[in-house]
Amino acid sequence: MITLDQYNFQGKRALIRVDFNVPLDKSNNITDDNRLRAAIPTINKILKDGGSVILMSHLGRPKEGPEDKFSLKHVVAYLSEALGTKVQFADDCIGDAAFKMSADLQPGGVLLLENLRFYKQEEKGDAEFSQKLAKHGDVYVNDAFGTAHRAHASTTIVANYMKDKVCGYVMQAELDNAQKVLENATKPFTAIMGGAKISDKILIIERLLDTVDHLIIGGGMSYTFFKAMGGHIGKSLVEEDKLSLAKELIQKAKEKGVELHLPIDSIIADNFSNDANTKVANNHSIPDGWMGLDIGPEATAIFSKVVESSKTILWNGPMGVFEMEKFANGTKKIADAVVKATGNGAFSLIGGGDSAAAVNTLGYGDKVSYVSTGGGALLEFMEGKELPGVKALQ
Repeated sequence: MITLDQYNFQGKRALIRVDFNVPLDKSNNITDDNRLRAAIPTINKILKDGGSVILMSHLGRPKEGPEDKFSLKHVVAYLSEALGTKVQFADDCIGDAAFKMSADLQPGGVLLLENLRFYKQEEKGDAEFSQKLAKHGDVYVNDAFGTAHRAHASTTIVANYMKDKVCGYVMQAELDNAQKVLENATKPFTAIMGGAKISDKILIIERLLDTVDHLIIGGGMSYTFFKAMGGHIGKSLVEEDKLSLAKELIQKAKEKGVELHLPIDSIIADNFSNDANTKVANNHSIPDGWMGLDIGPEATAIFSKVVESSKTILWNGPMGVFEMEKFANGTKKIADAVVKATGNGAFSLIGGGDSAAAVNTLGYGDKVSYVSTGGGALLEFMEGKELPGVKALQ
Protein backbone atom coordinates (compact mmCIF):
# COMPACT_ATOMS: atom_id res chain seq x y z
CA MET A 1 0.00 0.00 0.00
CA ILE A 2 1.40 3.42 -0.97
CA THR A 3 1.22 5.92 1.86
CA LEU A 4 0.89 9.69 1.49
CA ASP A 5 4.53 10.42 2.36
CA GLN A 6 5.74 8.00 -0.33
CA TYR A 7 4.00 9.92 -3.13
CA ASN A 8 4.76 13.28 -4.74
CA PHE A 9 1.58 15.07 -5.84
CA GLN A 10 3.27 17.86 -7.83
CA GLY A 11 1.12 18.76 -10.82
CA LYS A 12 -1.40 16.02 -9.94
CA ARG A 13 -5.12 16.33 -9.28
CA ALA A 14 -5.81 14.22 -6.21
CA LEU A 15 -9.33 12.83 -5.91
CA ILE A 16 -9.74 12.27 -2.16
CA ARG A 17 -12.51 10.26 -0.52
CA VAL A 18 -12.91 12.03 2.81
CA ASP A 19 -15.44 11.43 5.58
CA PHE A 20 -17.29 14.73 5.98
CA ASN A 21 -20.38 13.05 7.43
CA VAL A 22 -20.61 15.59 10.27
CA PRO A 23 -23.61 16.45 12.46
CA LEU A 24 -25.39 19.73 11.63
CA ASP A 25 -27.93 21.60 13.79
CA LYS A 26 -31.25 23.01 12.52
CA SER A 27 -29.43 26.10 11.20
CA ASN A 28 -26.90 23.90 9.37
CA ASN A 29 -24.06 24.76 11.75
CA ILE A 30 -21.46 22.02 12.31
CA THR A 31 -21.83 20.69 15.88
CA ASP A 32 -18.80 18.33 15.84
CA ASP A 33 -15.89 19.12 13.51
CA ASN A 34 -13.63 16.17 14.38
CA ARG A 35 -13.92 14.46 11.00
CA LEU A 36 -13.26 17.71 9.15
CA ARG A 37 -10.21 18.50 11.27
CA ALA A 38 -8.88 14.97 10.80
CA ALA A 39 -8.76 15.41 7.00
CA ILE A 40 -6.81 18.70 6.99
CA PRO A 41 -3.24 17.23 7.22
CA THR A 42 -3.84 14.98 4.18
CA ILE A 43 -5.17 17.90 2.12
CA ASN A 44 -2.31 20.17 3.22
CA LYS A 45 0.37 17.61 2.27
CA ILE A 46 -1.00 17.40 -1.30
CA LEU A 47 -1.26 21.19 -1.65
CA LYS A 48 2.27 21.62 -0.27
CA ASP A 49 3.59 19.17 -2.88
CA GLY A 50 2.08 21.40 -5.59
CA GLY A 51 -0.98 19.31 -6.30
CA SER A 52 -4.66 20.21 -6.42
CA VAL A 53 -7.45 18.56 -4.45
CA ILE A 54 -10.93 17.30 -5.38
CA LEU A 55 -12.84 16.22 -2.25
CA MET A 56 -15.75 13.77 -2.30
CA SER A 57 -17.87 12.58 0.61
CA HIS A 58 -21.35 11.61 1.74
CA LEU A 59 -23.38 13.44 4.37
CA GLY A 60 -26.29 11.84 6.21
CA ARG A 61 -28.78 9.47 4.63
CA PRO A 62 -30.67 11.32 1.89
CA LYS A 63 -33.66 9.27 0.69
CA GLU A 64 -34.57 10.57 -2.75
CA GLY A 65 -31.92 12.70 -4.45
CA PRO A 66 -30.77 16.17 -3.35
CA GLU A 67 -31.96 17.66 -0.05
CA ASP A 68 -30.65 20.98 1.26
CA LYS A 69 -30.05 19.67 4.80
CA PHE A 70 -27.70 17.03 3.41
CA SER A 71 -25.78 19.38 1.11
CA LEU A 72 -22.01 19.53 1.58
CA LYS A 73 -22.15 23.27 0.80
CA HIS A 74 -22.67 23.68 4.56
CA VAL A 75 -19.02 22.74 5.22
CA VAL A 76 -17.42 24.97 2.57
CA ALA A 77 -16.92 28.03 4.83
CA TYR A 78 -15.35 25.87 7.55
CA LEU A 79 -12.96 24.22 5.07
CA SER A 80 -11.95 27.53 3.46
CA GLU A 81 -11.03 28.91 6.87
CA ALA A 82 -9.23 25.74 8.02
CA LEU A 83 -7.17 25.51 4.84
CA GLY A 84 -6.59 29.24 4.44
CA THR A 85 -7.75 29.14 0.83
CA LYS A 86 -11.07 29.57 -1.02
CA VAL A 87 -12.66 26.16 -1.47
CA GLN A 88 -14.72 25.89 -4.66
CA PHE A 89 -17.98 23.93 -4.59
CA ALA A 90 -19.59 21.88 -7.38
CA ASP A 91 -23.33 21.47 -6.82
CA ASP A 92 -23.26 18.01 -8.41
CA CYS A 93 -20.62 15.28 -8.18
CA ILE A 94 -20.85 14.03 -11.79
CA GLY A 95 -22.38 16.97 -13.67
CA ASP A 96 -20.70 18.71 -16.66
CA ALA A 97 -20.03 21.82 -14.57
CA ALA A 98 -18.29 19.69 -11.92
CA PHE A 99 -16.06 18.03 -14.52
CA LYS A 100 -15.12 21.43 -15.98
CA MET A 101 -14.26 22.71 -12.48
CA SER A 102 -12.00 19.75 -11.69
CA ALA A 103 -10.35 19.92 -15.13
CA ASP A 104 -9.62 23.64 -14.69
CA LEU A 105 -8.27 23.28 -11.14
CA GLN A 106 -4.80 24.79 -10.79
CA PRO A 107 -2.09 23.54 -8.37
CA GLY A 108 -3.06 24.70 -4.87
CA GLY A 109 -6.76 24.68 -5.76
CA VAL A 110 -9.42 22.84 -3.72
CA LEU A 111 -12.80 21.69 -5.03
CA LEU A 112 -15.53 20.00 -2.98
CA LEU A 113 -18.08 17.88 -4.85
CA GLU A 114 -21.73 17.67 -3.76
CA ASN A 115 -22.96 14.76 -1.62
CA LEU A 116 -22.25 11.44 -3.35
CA ARG A 117 -25.35 9.85 -1.83
CA PHE A 118 -27.63 12.13 -3.83
CA TYR A 119 -27.07 9.31 -6.34
CA LYS A 120 -28.31 5.80 -5.45
CA GLN A 121 -25.40 4.43 -7.52
CA GLU A 122 -22.93 5.45 -4.79
CA GLU A 123 -24.11 2.91 -2.21
CA LYS A 124 -24.73 0.29 -4.90
CA GLY A 125 -21.07 0.44 -5.92
CA ASP A 126 -22.15 1.14 -9.50
CA ALA A 127 -19.30 0.78 -12.02
CA GLU A 128 -20.45 3.48 -14.47
CA PHE A 129 -20.90 6.00 -11.65
CA SER A 130 -17.43 5.07 -10.28
CA GLN A 131 -15.89 5.56 -13.71
CA LYS A 132 -17.39 9.05 -13.91
CA LEU A 133 -16.01 9.95 -10.47
CA ALA A 134 -12.56 8.77 -11.58
CA LYS A 135 -12.55 11.41 -14.35
CA HIS A 136 -12.08 14.10 -11.68
CA GLY A 137 -8.49 13.21 -10.76
CA ASP A 138 -5.13 11.70 -11.73
CA VAL A 139 -4.56 9.92 -8.42
CA TYR A 140 -7.01 8.40 -5.90
CA VAL A 141 -6.53 8.96 -2.18
CA ASN A 142 -8.77 7.22 0.37
CA ASP A 143 -8.81 8.94 3.75
CA ALA A 144 -12.30 7.86 4.83
CA PHE A 145 -11.68 5.00 7.24
CA GLY A 146 -15.21 5.36 8.66
CA THR A 147 -16.65 4.04 5.37
CA ALA A 148 -13.88 1.54 4.52
CA HIS A 149 -16.12 -1.41 5.44
CA ARG A 150 -18.55 -0.51 2.64
CA ALA A 151 -17.90 -1.47 -0.99
CA HIS A 152 -19.39 1.81 -2.27
CA ALA A 153 -18.49 3.51 -5.55
CA SER A 154 -16.29 6.20 -3.98
CA THR A 155 -14.66 4.04 -1.29
CA THR A 156 -13.76 0.98 -3.34
CA ILE A 157 -14.91 0.68 -6.98
CA VAL A 158 -13.48 4.02 -8.19
CA ALA A 159 -9.99 2.65 -7.42
CA ASN A 160 -10.40 0.19 -10.32
CA TYR A 161 -10.37 3.11 -12.75
CA MET A 162 -7.34 4.96 -11.40
CA LYS A 163 -3.71 3.94 -11.89
CA ASP A 164 -2.30 5.46 -8.70
CA LYS A 165 -3.94 4.72 -5.33
CA VAL A 166 -2.72 6.23 -2.07
CA CYS A 167 -3.61 5.75 1.61
CA GLY A 168 -4.33 9.06 3.42
CA TYR A 169 -3.08 10.02 6.88
CA VAL A 170 -6.38 9.27 8.67
CA MET A 171 -6.67 5.83 7.07
CA GLN A 172 -3.02 5.06 7.89
CA ALA A 173 -3.35 6.19 11.53
CA GLU A 174 -6.53 4.14 12.01
CA LEU A 175 -4.91 0.96 10.68
CA ASP A 176 -1.66 1.51 12.61
CA ASN A 177 -3.44 2.13 15.93
CA ALA A 178 -5.83 -0.80 15.54
CA GLN A 179 -2.90 -3.05 14.66
CA LYS A 180 -0.98 -1.83 17.71
CA VAL A 181 -3.85 -2.87 20.02
CA LEU A 182 -4.44 -6.19 18.28
CA GLU A 183 -0.84 -7.33 17.87
CA ASN A 184 1.46 -5.35 20.16
CA ALA A 185 -0.61 -4.61 23.26
CA THR A 186 1.40 -4.03 26.44
CA LYS A 187 -0.07 -5.98 29.36
CA PRO A 188 -2.30 -5.67 31.29
CA PHE A 189 -4.66 -5.14 28.35
CA THR A 190 -8.25 -4.12 29.16
CA ALA A 191 -11.13 -3.96 26.69
CA ILE A 192 -14.23 -1.99 27.69
CA MET A 193 -17.33 -2.96 25.75
CA GLY A 194 -20.55 -1.01 26.14
CA GLY A 195 -23.65 -0.20 24.13
CA ALA A 196 -27.05 -1.76 23.81
CA LYS A 197 -26.62 -5.19 22.25
CA ILE A 198 -24.32 -8.19 22.57
CA SER A 199 -25.24 -9.13 18.99
CA ASP A 200 -23.35 -6.05 17.71
CA LYS A 201 -20.19 -7.04 19.56
CA ILE A 202 -20.11 -10.89 19.57
CA LEU A 203 -17.30 -11.25 17.03
CA ILE A 204 -15.01 -8.65 18.55
CA ILE A 205 -15.60 -9.98 22.10
CA GLU A 206 -14.70 -13.50 20.94
CA ARG A 207 -11.54 -12.27 19.22
CA LEU A 208 -10.52 -10.12 22.20
CA LEU A 209 -10.83 -13.08 24.59
CA ASP A 210 -7.61 -14.39 22.98
CA THR A 211 -5.62 -11.24 23.80
CA VAL A 212 -7.05 -9.26 26.74
CA ASP A 213 -6.43 -9.69 30.46
CA HIS A 214 -9.61 -7.87 31.50
CA LEU A 215 -12.93 -7.53 29.70
CA ILE A 216 -15.32 -4.94 31.12
CA ILE A 217 -18.95 -5.12 29.98
CA GLY A 218 -21.28 -2.20 30.59
CA GLY A 219 -24.27 -0.57 28.96
CA GLY A 220 -27.52 -2.24 27.94
CA MET A 221 -25.84 -5.47 26.87
CA SER A 222 -24.83 -6.31 30.46
CA TYR A 223 -28.44 -7.11 31.45
CA THR A 224 -28.54 -10.04 29.02
CA PHE A 225 -25.61 -11.52 30.98
CA PHE A 226 -27.39 -11.00 34.32
CA LYS A 227 -30.57 -12.61 33.06
CA ALA A 228 -28.49 -15.51 31.70
CA MET A 229 -27.05 -15.98 35.20
CA GLY A 230 -30.55 -16.16 36.67
CA GLY A 231 -30.75 -12.54 37.83
CA HIS A 232 -33.94 -10.47 38.00
CA ILE A 233 -33.47 -7.45 35.69
CA GLY A 234 -36.92 -5.77 35.79
CA LYS A 235 -37.70 -4.20 32.43
CA SER A 236 -34.05 -3.57 31.51
CA LEU A 237 -32.96 -4.12 27.93
CA VAL A 238 -32.44 -7.80 27.15
CA GLU A 239 -31.79 -9.95 24.08
CA GLU A 240 -33.78 -13.08 24.93
CA ASP A 241 -32.29 -14.99 21.99
CA LYS A 242 -28.73 -14.31 23.22
CA LEU A 243 -29.00 -15.74 26.76
CA SER A 244 -27.18 -18.97 25.92
CA LEU A 245 -24.52 -16.98 24.04
CA ALA A 246 -23.96 -14.82 27.14
CA LYS A 247 -23.43 -18.00 29.19
CA GLU A 248 -20.97 -19.29 26.58
CA LEU A 249 -18.97 -16.04 26.68
CA ILE A 250 -18.77 -16.22 30.49
CA GLN A 251 -17.47 -19.79 30.18
CA LYS A 252 -14.98 -18.90 27.41
CA ALA A 253 -13.57 -16.02 29.46
CA LYS A 254 -13.06 -18.43 32.38
CA GLU A 255 -11.32 -21.01 30.16
CA LYS A 256 -8.99 -18.41 28.64
CA GLY A 257 -8.09 -16.87 31.99
CA VAL A 258 -9.69 -13.51 31.14
CA GLU A 259 -11.16 -11.56 34.04
CA LEU A 260 -14.70 -10.70 33.00
CA HIS A 261 -16.06 -7.67 34.85
CA LEU A 262 -19.84 -7.19 34.83
CA PRO A 263 -21.39 -4.19 36.64
CA ILE A 264 -22.50 -5.27 40.10
CA ASP A 265 -25.03 -2.43 40.39
CA SER A 266 -26.98 0.03 38.27
CA ILE A 267 -28.68 3.38 38.36
CA ILE A 268 -32.23 2.23 37.68
CA ALA A 269 -35.21 4.30 36.54
CA ASP A 270 -38.98 3.81 36.42
CA ASN A 271 -39.08 5.37 32.95
CA PHE A 272 -36.78 5.90 29.95
CA SER A 273 -36.54 9.62 30.56
CA ASN A 274 -34.27 12.24 32.10
CA ASP A 275 -37.18 13.11 34.44
CA ALA A 276 -37.63 9.54 35.70
CA ASN A 277 -37.36 8.56 39.35
CA THR A 278 -34.03 6.85 39.98
CA LYS A 279 -32.31 4.70 42.60
CA VAL A 280 -29.41 2.29 42.88
CA ALA A 281 -30.01 -1.47 42.65
CA ASN A 282 -27.99 -4.68 42.52
CA ASN A 283 -28.09 -6.06 38.97
CA HIS A 284 -29.32 -9.47 40.13
CA SER A 285 -32.39 -7.94 41.72
CA ILE A 286 -33.85 -5.01 39.77
CA PRO A 287 -37.52 -4.56 40.77
CA ASP A 288 -40.36 -5.10 38.30
CA GLY A 289 -41.20 -1.96 36.33
CA TRP A 290 -37.67 -0.54 36.71
CA MET A 291 -34.81 -0.56 34.18
CA GLY A 292 -31.04 -0.13 34.41
CA LEU A 293 -29.85 2.94 32.49
CA ASP A 294 -26.31 3.43 33.81
CA ILE A 295 -23.70 1.53 35.81
CA GLY A 296 -23.98 2.13 39.55
CA PRO A 297 -21.43 3.62 42.01
CA GLU A 298 -19.92 0.27 43.04
CA ALA A 299 -19.46 -0.90 39.43
CA THR A 300 -18.02 2.52 38.52
CA ALA A 301 -15.41 2.26 41.30
CA ILE A 302 -14.42 -1.33 40.39
CA PHE A 303 -14.22 -0.62 36.65
CA SER A 304 -12.22 2.58 37.20
CA LYS A 305 -9.66 0.72 39.32
CA VAL A 306 -9.17 -1.95 36.62
CA VAL A 307 -8.82 0.70 33.88
CA GLU A 308 -6.36 2.83 35.86
CA SER A 309 -4.01 -0.13 36.35
CA SER A 310 -4.02 -1.06 32.64
CA LYS A 311 -1.26 -0.48 30.09
CA THR A 312 -3.39 -0.93 26.95
CA ILE A 313 -7.06 0.08 26.75
CA LEU A 314 -9.61 -0.41 23.99
CA TRP A 315 -12.99 1.25 24.61
CA ASN A 316 -16.04 0.78 22.43
CA GLY A 317 -19.52 1.74 23.63
CA PRO A 318 -20.92 3.82 26.51
CA MET A 319 -21.70 2.54 30.01
CA GLY A 320 -25.26 3.91 30.01
CA VAL A 321 -27.67 6.25 28.25
CA PHE A 322 -25.07 9.02 28.36
CA GLU A 323 -27.12 11.36 26.13
CA MET A 324 -29.34 11.88 29.22
CA GLU A 325 -27.50 13.81 31.93
CA LYS A 326 -28.99 11.63 34.69
CA PHE A 327 -27.41 8.50 33.21
CA ALA A 328 -24.10 9.90 31.95
CA ASN A 329 -22.03 9.53 35.12
CA GLY A 330 -20.77 5.98 34.47
CA THR A 331 -19.49 6.87 31.00
CA LYS A 332 -17.88 10.08 32.33
CA LYS A 333 -16.13 8.25 35.17
CA ILE A 334 -14.78 5.57 32.81
CA ALA A 335 -13.51 8.36 30.52
CA ASP A 336 -11.77 9.92 33.57
CA ALA A 337 -10.13 6.58 34.34
CA VAL A 338 -8.96 6.13 30.72
CA VAL A 339 -7.46 9.64 30.76
CA LYS A 340 -5.72 8.94 34.07
CA ALA A 341 -4.27 5.66 32.78
CA THR A 342 -3.10 7.37 29.57
CA GLY A 343 -1.41 10.06 31.66
CA ASN A 344 0.42 7.27 33.47
CA GLY A 345 1.77 5.85 30.20
CA ALA A 346 -1.00 3.53 28.97
CA PHE A 347 -1.97 3.36 25.28
CA SER A 348 -5.70 4.07 24.86
CA LEU A 349 -7.72 3.56 21.67
CA ILE A 350 -11.27 4.93 21.69
CA GLY A 351 -13.31 2.94 19.21
CA GLY A 352 -15.40 5.47 17.31
CA GLY A 353 -19.16 5.98 17.50
CA ASP A 354 -20.70 6.83 20.89
CA SER A 355 -17.44 6.34 22.83
CA ALA A 356 -15.68 8.86 20.58
CA ALA A 357 -18.61 11.27 20.95
CA ALA A 358 -18.46 10.93 24.75
CA VAL A 359 -14.70 11.48 24.93
CA ASN A 360 -14.84 14.47 22.57
CA THR A 361 -17.86 16.00 24.36
CA LEU A 362 -15.92 15.83 27.64
CA GLY A 363 -12.98 17.59 25.97
CA TYR A 364 -10.72 14.53 26.41
CA GLY A 365 -9.90 14.00 22.72
CA ASP A 366 -6.28 15.04 23.17
CA LYS A 367 -5.88 13.30 26.55
CA VAL A 368 -6.21 9.77 25.18
CA SER A 369 -3.84 8.10 22.70
CA TYR A 370 -6.17 7.86 19.70
CA VAL A 371 -9.83 8.50 18.96
CA SER A 372 -11.04 6.47 15.98
CA THR A 373 -13.23 8.20 13.38
CA GLY A 374 -14.83 4.92 12.32
CA GLY A 375 -17.02 2.92 14.69
CA GLY A 376 -18.33 0.16 12.40
CA ALA A 377 -15.17 0.00 10.28
CA LEU A 378 -12.93 -0.31 13.33
CA LEU A 379 -15.08 -3.11 14.80
CA GLU A 380 -15.01 -5.06 11.52
CA PHE A 381 -11.26 -4.60 11.15
CA MET A 382 -10.71 -5.82 14.72
CA GLU A 383 -13.02 -8.77 14.11
CA GLY A 384 -10.54 -9.83 11.43
CA LYS A 385 -12.71 -8.95 8.44
CA GLU A 386 -11.20 -7.61 5.22
CA LEU A 387 -12.31 -4.02 4.60
CA PRO A 388 -13.14 -3.38 0.92
CA GLY A 389 -11.89 0.23 1.13
CA VAL A 390 -8.51 -0.93 2.45
CA LYS A 391 -8.21 -3.81 -0.02
CA ALA A 392 -8.83 -1.39 -2.91
CA LEU A 393 -5.62 0.48 -1.99
CA GLN A 394 -3.44 -2.64 -1.96
